[in-house]
Amino acid sequence: MNAFIAVVLVCANAVPIEACTDDRASEVRKVRVANELGCTNGWQEIIARTDLRDEVGKSSYLKTECRRVKQPG
Repeated sequence: MNAFIAVVLVCANAVPIEACTDDRASEVRKVRVANELGCTNGWQEIIARTDLRDEVGKSSYLKTECRRVKQPG
């Protein structure tokens, strides 16, 4: 059985999209979700509740990823 990790990376506008990785992002948010659809839902609300909301679209952008994690066993 597989699970997924939903990842939101906050990167400065100067960082090219393909270079926006965990180590280049100014902030990384991760949460385990049940399926790939879970990777696409709820991130706007989570970011809107943080101080990041004022910077997104001005000096930074969001990149979302869905990573498959193999369950042990």
